[in-house]
Amino acid sequence: MKKMAAEKAADYIKDGMIVGLGTGSTVEHLLPKIGEAVKNGLDIIGIPTSHKTKKLAESYGIPISTLTEHPEIDVTIDGADEVDPQLNLIKGAGGALTREKVVAYASKKEIIIVDETKLVQQLGSYSPVPIEVIPFGWYPTKLIIEDRFSCMAELRKDEDKPYTSDNMNYILDCEFDGIDDPRELERSLKEIPGIVETGLFVDLVDTVIVGTREGIKTLER
Repeated sequence: MKKMAAEKAADYIKDGMIVGLGTGSTVEHLLPKIGEAVKNGLDIIGIPTSHKTKKLAESYGIPISTLTEHPEIDVTIDGADEVDPQLNLIKGAGGALTREKVVAYASKKEIIIVDETKLVQQLGSYSPVPIEVIPFGWYPTKLIIEDRFSCMAELRKDEDKPYTSDNMNYILDCEFDGIDDPRELERSLKEIPGIVETGLFVDLVDTVIVGTREGIKTLER
């Protein structure tokens, strides 16, 4: 289902575009499809959202650049951990939430590719909200989040060490018992010093392509 959604999303990429390349398992189905099109003459430039995506894209022959060289992106294709009926998202299981949000904000069109299991009626139903925090003072930040929002915040680990993002920050995975107002939660979280970014993506998505057992379903804002 992920592969179906990824291959459908590739149809949105046209000659001459600057293309944001997301991070995660669903996007990994997209990159070989784009690489094949590039070999067949498609002229694009990719803006990766993580070191991992950059390496994968280069291995498929996709030309890569930066936001400094191309500050405006035509279309970005990315995955998500949860999608609600308003097309708001939880993202960041792959650890690239901050760069993914920067790229999404710089994009004329944001396309999300998921399988049907990612659709929820309310964000926070199953997936934790990743929150990127600076390492200095991460523990007091965790305590403030837990106290203020009545959630459980767990430091993401890489084996026995804290997981470190491409920005050299830590990630707290915060479990909420459903999120009534994603916009207000994001605003309130970002008032706390030490929080760099949250995995709540509100009003940033134009199209969601869903791979289902019955085929492709496309949701538009």
